[in-house]
Formats: sequence, C-alpha cells, structure tokens
Amino acid sequence: MNSAYSPTETSKTKALVINALFIALTLVATMFINIKLPIMGNGGLIHLGNVPLFIAAFVYGKKSGAIAGAFGMALFDLFSGWAAWAPFTFIIVGTMGFLAGLIAEKVPGKRVLVYSMAVVVALIIKIVGYYFVEVILYGNWIQPFGSIPGNVMQVVLAGIIVVPLVGRLKTRALQL
Repeated sequence: MNSAYSPTETSKTKALVINALFIALTLVATMFINIKLPIMGNGGLIHLGNVPLFIAAFVYGKKSGAIAGAFGMALFDLFSGWAAWAPFTFIIVGTMGFLAGLIAEKVPGKRVLVYSMAVVVALIIKIVGYYFVEVILYGNWIQPFGSIPGNVMQVVLAGIIVVPLVGRLKTRALQL
C-alpha cells in the first residue's frame, strides 16, 4: 500500500467536493429563494440559482459552471414537479455555465467587463433556449414571451450580485 501524498488524487477530490457543493448551492438557491411572476403563459420564475452557477463558472471554470448549472437546476425541476423541463434545463443551464466559464477563462481584458459579457451571453442562451422549449412544450409561439421578463430578471440580478464580488472570491479560492 502506497501512502505517499498524491496531488492528482487531492485535486480530483477537491474538484468533486467543489462541484457537489455548487450543485447543492444552485439547487437550494433555485428551490428556496424564488418568486413566481403572475404573468401570461408559464409566467416566470425569479430565483437566485444563477448566483452559485456564475460563481462556480467564474471562480472554478467552465466545467464546474456547467456541472453546477446543469445538475443543480435540473434537480430543482425534478424535485419541484417540473420534470418535463429537466432535460431541457440540463442542456440550457449547463451551456450557460460552460460558456460563462469559458468566456471568463479565455477572454482578455478588464475582469468586470469580461464577467459582464459572460452574464450577457448566459442571458441570451437562457432567453432563446427557454423560449424554444416553451414553443415545443406548449405548441404556441406567443405564450413563451411571458417567461422572458422572469428569465431576464433572474440572470441580471445574479450578475449584479456576482460580478462585483467574484474577484475577491477568486482570490480567496486560490488561497485554499
């Protein structure tokens, strides 16, 4: 039995713990910190699940962002009686987390602007993705417009919370 310290094993364990933590944070923030908007169609759900998603993507990278978003919010759909939405949420929100993290990793420039651009890209993915999912599920091209205000509000609110804080969070994470 080899009892030598293995940095690879430690980094895999750390990544697993971080991903599990952000899945749980995304699930909890989506499930318990939300408001359903009383507007046409499916309405819209404003929640803070995008906050841990963006933190995971910006601090720990595209893979963690994708995992936190895809699993955290798809689990919310499954636990909250919206099971038909879960596969779509998995793809849409996973893509949001992946691309937000990718932009944060690869795009040069002032970090605040880069993170803001990543939030805008995630917002576009959410609006377009959920619009077409609602068209598929409801068979109506007009009704899905009712969900856009909620989608915009939840992503913009998350961006307002995360963008100013993420620099400090990233510095702290690197110290661990």
